[in-house]
Amino acid sequence: MIHKEIIVKGKVQGVYFRATARSVAVRLGLTGAVKNLPDGHVWIVAEGPQHAMNEFISWCRIGPSGATVSELEITDGPLENISGFEILHS
Repeated sequence: MIHKEIIVKGKVQGVYFRATARSVAVRLGLTGAVKNLPDGHVWIVAEGPQHAMNEFISWCRIGPSGATVSELEITDGPLENISGFEILHS
């Protein structure tokens, strides 16, 4: 099990990025949270097996239709044993 914090940059708000990211994460068996940031980026924290995380990060590089991802900032962190996958509202 691994923990990643991901900042998704580009045209990623107003394109259902959070809802689609949650659906993809749940399908892959990941736990965590996603929220829009005031600067226009999307913040994600996710935990799960390495193979599922790799697939999720690959999806994050593309996002849903309508999104234009320009960059991902990915940071490793300690496991927090997060349950569920939430969409957070600022």
